[in-house]
Amino acid sequence: MIRKGRAVWQGAGRDGTGALSTDSGVLSNTPYSYRTRFESQPGTNPEELIAAAHAGCFTMALAFQLQAAGFTATELSTEAAVSLDQADGGFTITRSALTLRAKIPNIDQAKFDELAHAAELGCPVSKLLKAEITLEATLDA
Repeated sequence: MIRKGRAVWQGAGRDGTGALSTDSGVLSNTPYSYRTRFESQPGTNPEELIAAAHAGCFTMALAFQLQAAGFTATELSTEAAVSLDQADGGFTITRSALTLRAKIPNIDQAKFDELAHAAELGCPVSKLLKAEITLEATLDA
């Protein structure tokens, strides 16, 4: 399976503008620029997309872990906060902090922690990232 995304950029780094598109059409000439990345101009940026990909991948991986263990979540809600820090004259993604809120009937804390940790390690996006990956998981009753 191969998934594709495309970027088109016009102009200089700080003053230029770009657009991101995906084969699925979910992103179709979605604007990105210095201002969407480092300021608050509407549009997207690579870190936001990585965060969404990591949150989605981890959450789906956990749903499969739960299913294999005989559990079904009522709801899994995950936020990934990707940190972009300045280092060595450039920028580096240093961390992806996952925060999970889960509603899962009939599961105990130890089993929940075990399955959440397995999903964190097993998610393909987690494996891809060379940044620190953290997980804060909360089980709601």
